[in-house]
Amino acid sequence: MTTEREFLDSYSPEPFERPSIAVDIALVTVLDDGPWVLVIQREQHPHKGTWQLPGGFVHINESLDEAAARVLAEKSGVTDVYTEQLYTFGDVNRDPRTRVITVAYYALVDSTHLTTRGVTGSMARIVVPWKGETGGPVGLEGDEGQLDTAFDHDQIIGMAVKRLRGKLNYAPVGYELLPAEFTLLDLQRIHEAILGVTLNKDSFRRRMLASGDLELTGDRQTDVGHRPAALYRHKAGTT
Repeated sequence: MTTEREFLDSYSPEPFERPSIAVDIALVTVLDDGPWVLVIQREQHPHKGTWQLPGGFVHINESLDEAAARVLAEKSGVTDVYTEQLYTFGDVNRDPRTRVITVAYYALVDSTHLTTRGVTGSMARIVVPWKGETGGPVGLEGDEGQLDTAFDHDQIIGMAVKRLRGKLNYAPVGYELLPAEFTLLDLQRIHEAILGVTLNKDSFRRRMLASGDLELTGDRQTDVGHRPAALYRHKAGTT
């Protein structure tokens, strides 16, 4: 009887077709009270001249998470940010070169960090044409107007927005878009930017303070032309 070791030693994958596996990362931040994402203009075919997310093929000796971290660092210069697996996109014709399945991730970063990290690429405003968690592709706007996206990256970004909207009220993802210390108004603006709605200030404050997620730092804003607001931080370990 053949042992498992003998079976594995004699096994050949050659009879089976093997698709390529890639990772693409939607690096999201909030600027000007709206969601923005990092994109890179393609310099080669296919879709030359269009805009894509930082992405690349998975190496044979690395995990998906390792590939996502490597690609994000290589393509954007960003490291050590909150990253989460989003969804697998596997339409047969999503890439005209060959059969490519991509595992999409989203990463979140405070906008003030982008100016200090030596980030490569361009930031584009995400234009969401649907309400709530309807989902679907989104548009992108750059300095010169609407941007054409490569492959199915408009759908990947749309899925990232949908996921963020769904998780914002029960998981601490919104705090990843803020500095370590922030005001309640800062937090409200993050929620409004992601949700695409205007929230009642008093109701939002009561809900956030009752959540148990926040603690006062004991400090207040500085260099503001109005009464300085109290600064809060997110409690470590809260969910």
